[in-house]
Amino acid sequence: MGLQETVKNRRKELQISQNDLAEISGVSIATIKNIERGKGNPSFDMVLRIIDVLGLEIFFNVRSPFDNK
Repeated sequence: MGLQETVKNRRKELQISQNDLAEISGVSIATIKNIERGKGNPSFDMVLRIIDVLGLEIFFNVRSPFDNK
C-alpha cells in the first residue's frame, strides 16, 4: 500500500476530514488532496507532519539490485 492509500484510509479510520488534517498538520488542503489522489510531490517534512497527526510510522526497505534473494 502506498502513501496515497495509507493516508486516505487512516484519515477515514480516524474520522478526520481533509480540512481537519490540513489544519492540524499545517499542510495545505491542496497538498492533502494531491497526496490522496497520488499526485504532486510533497516534501519529506510535509509527509512527516501528516503521518504524525495520523499516528503512522515510516519504514524503509532498501534492497540491493545485486541481491538475488
